[in-house]
Amino acid sequence: MSESVRLTGGGPGTVSAADRLRTLRPVEDVLGLTDLAVRMAIRLPRSILRRTFPAEEYVRQTWFMITVCTLPALAVSIPFGVILALQVSVLAQEVGATGFTGAGNTLAVVRQAAPLITALMLAGVAGSAICAELGSRRIREELDALEVMGVDVTERVVIPRVLAATTVALLLNGVVMFFAIITTLVVSTVVQDLSAGGYLASVALLAQPSDLVLSLVKAGVFGVICASVAAYRGLHVEAGPAGVSDAVTSAVVLNFVALFAANFVISQVYTVLVGGPI
Repeated sequence: MSESVRLTGGGPGTVSAADRLRTLRPVEDVLGLTDLAVRMAIRLPRSILRRTFPAEEYVRQTWFMITVCTLPALAVSIPFGVILALQVSVLAQEVGATGFTGAGNTLAVVRQAAPLITALMLAGVAGSAICAELGSRRIREELDALEVMGVDVTERVVIPRVLAATTVALLLNGVVMFFAIITTLVVSTVVQDLSAGGYLASVALLAQPSDLVLSLVKAGVFGVICASVAAYRGLHVEAGPAGVSDAVTSAVVLNFVALFAANFVISQVYTVLVGGPI
């Protein structure tokens, strides 16, 4: 009986090996991602100085992410702009500040909406593709073969995808920002009967260049996080094809949590250093 309890972990007050692994998994993920980040920081300048950086892979990954992320991002940004314009307009009318509707819409898009929409598209679309590709190559032992041949997987496989995701995040952030702002302008002037001149004047009155810098910093950081988490999960796939599916799911969930946490931290730091509303 005692042997059965010891094997199954079913005794009162006992903790099974699976429970211990689940408890330690977040710590393992943090340490693994930190190690991956350190390796990328070391290998990137070295590959550039030695002229071994895989530029062709970087360009190919960048184009792939642009093609798969642009339309979904626009499909989200335009309806989001409509909802934001209606909500901000109603709130501005209630507090008697309709003259600042344009500033409220634009600041919300630039500081929060555009980077977050970009990050969610990268995590859900590009991040899933990165994790699935690397996971499939791991279970087919392609990555093991590269390591046996002396090829640095981090330098040749991971870094191009992280840089591509960062580049696409910066570009996509600008596209989302443009379409969302235009949408809020059209809705506010056509549906809410606001003056286009007053709308744009309030934007010029309150918006600052630092708001654009904040948006770009967020987008860049989000791009690095999305690709790094997806690559880490893909590189550590286990249990065959089912493990690839589990890795993609966990990568998307972990990305969402990390992105919202990073957004909160960056916004708070910006507020402390520059001031103004979050």
